[in-house]
Amino acid sequence: MSRKIKLGIIGAGRIAHVHAKSITFHIPGAAIKSIADPYMTKEAERWISDFNIPNLSKDYRDVINDTGIDAVLICSSTDTHAPITREAAAAGKHVFCEKPIDLNISEIRKTIDAVDKAGVKLQVGFNRRFDHNFMALKKAVEDKTIGDLHMIKITSRDPSPPPIEYVKVSGGLFMDMTIHDFDVVRFLSGSEVEEIFAYGDVLVDRSVADAGDIDSAVVSMKLKNGAMAVIDNSRKACYGYDQRGEVFGSRGAVVTANDTPHTGIFFGENGVVAEKPLHFFLERYREAYINEINSFVESIDQDSTVAAGGIDGLNSVIIASAARDSMKSGKSVKVLY
Repeated sequence: MSRKIKLGIIGAGRIAHVHAKSITFHIPGAAIKSIADPYMTKEAERWISDFNIPNLSKDYRDVINDTGIDAVLICSSTDTHAPITREAAAAGKHVFCEKPIDLNISEIRKTIDAVDKAGVKLQVGFNRRFDHNFMALKKAVEDKTIGDLHMIKITSRDPSPPPIEYVKVSGGLFMDMTIHDFDVVRFLSGSEVEEIFAYGDVLVDRSVADAGDIDSAVVSMKLKNGAMAVIDNSRKACYGYDQRGEVFGSRGAVVTANDTPHTGIFFGENGVVAEKPLHFFLERYREAYINEINSFVESIDQDSTVAAGGIDGLNSVIIASAARDSMKSGKSVKVLY
């Protein structure tokens, strides 16, 4: 690392805490100079103090307009992602933006244009690209360990549903949850989705239907490279955070299992007992969060291409929108980019 990259964080919620912890304790090539949130809580102020972040503000423009800051991490609410990204780009700041960039496709295109015009980098927070299991599947595809890719299967199930108030503003399951899986399909296959069929229902919590959403889904896709993919989602797996993947091809398959607290298994007269999966995304993807921010910092330092850029953010939202259209119509939908 030729120099220490100075970062600012906009938003001081749960994901901001994750990134701040990663940077402070695991990424020596970067330092956090400022953090801003109009709704700064006492709890946030405590962890900000613990991480020795020198500057606090309730105005995100204090971060954007600071000439001593090289890049910003946008960890605020989804509706603010696109406009703040454009403002940061216009100020010459590189941007790491949590997914999605926006729920509106035209807003995302507008944001990508602004970033390109400013000549700065934009990385989208698709952290699963940096997970050890999905990276192993990607390597199996790239190295032709499985031969020609035929199928991708992804299981992604949460341990419990989010609060209904969150569901109402999330953009729906496809935009909020499955969007990670859509990106993983693109990442593993190196291909875009050509056609999609999605079926969804409310099987966990009937109040989700009142909020206009679903909590369970199965999605099948035809990819432009000829392969196929299947995703299954649920907002509640009683046994924990279920994150599994498989790539299958002409020479075989590679399958990844869930991460667990340990691999010890108890064998007794009444059965065999193993640990449940790690509880939720903060535990399961802790290392991936570190890796994605480190990759962003390195791309700035080395002036290299980011690992998940604006087009990745755009195309995953386009696919999510097509999935929603398919579910509503009950028919397969061509994905138009």
